[in-house]
Amino acid sequence: MQGISPATDCGGSAPEARTENPQRVREAAQQFEALLIAQLLRSAREAGASGWLGTGEDQTAASALALAEEHFAQALAAQGGLGLAGLIVSGLSRE
Repeated sequence: MQGISPATDCGGSAPEARTENPQRVREAAQQFEALLIAQLLRSAREAGASGWLGTGEDQTAASALALAEEHFAQALAAQGGLGLAGLIVSGLSRE
C-alpha cells in the first residue's frame, strides 16, 4: 500500500492523461478519496472535547492517532471507501 503522494505533472494535457493510463487516473482518484477520508477523521477527532484515548492526550498519542487515521483512510479508499474514486474515474473517462 502506498502513502498519499503529492500531485505530479503527468506531462500531457488532460484529455491525453485520461486515455493514456486509466490505472494512474484510478490511483489518483483513490489517493484523493483517502485524503478526504483522513480529513474527515481528523476533523471528527479535533471536534471532540476530549481525545479518543481519554482526557489529557499527549503529543505521542496525537501523532499515533494521526498516523492510524491516515492508514485507515488509505485502506478504506482501497476497498471502495465512500465511492468517490469511482465517481471521479467515471466522470473523467467520459469524453
